[in-house]
Amino acid sequence: MPADTARPIGFEQHDHGACVARGLAAAEARCVAEGLRLTPVRRKVLEILLQEHRALGAYAILDLLRDEGFGSQPPVAYRALDFLAENGFVHKIERLNAFVACTHPGENHSPAFMICRMCDSVAEAQSTPAKGALGSAARAAGFHIEKTVVEAEGICPACAGKAEA
Repeated sequence: MPADTARPIGFEQHDHGACVARGLAAAEARCVAEGLRLTPVRRKVLEILLQEHRALGAYAILDLLRDEGFGSQPPVAYRALDFLAENGFVHKIERLNAFVACTHPGENHSPAFMICRMCDSVAEAQSTPAKGALGSAARAAGFHIEKTVVEAEGICPACAGKAEA
């Protein structure tokens, strides 16, 4: 794993324009390489999620798509989200029933999400459940973990000051 993927992405200050551009370029390159279709709607949904750096539900995404001149029927957003999630470009945040852009697309990883309960911003980090308590419990039960998603709720650095005030 490259050194920069070990740090959570989502709460720190960064060049947001470059972040969005890198995410879109990575998705486009992978789609070309694997013969996947990144339709205008799918691309726009990914762009929206990359720009937001927070979890958005399908209906919030649909509203933003409508504002951009795309279709206004729920299947438009759901089909795009299904494609993006199936191909690892976005993750579903189960706790919020919402989606967030993957910060490590194309990498085989077990994401851990830190979700701010005040602003819904989400930071994605790597987790290694097979090496921790869950991995120990699985081994003791003879279970082989294939996929995990960790979700933790708390307060992000930007909201921490607001919570103390």
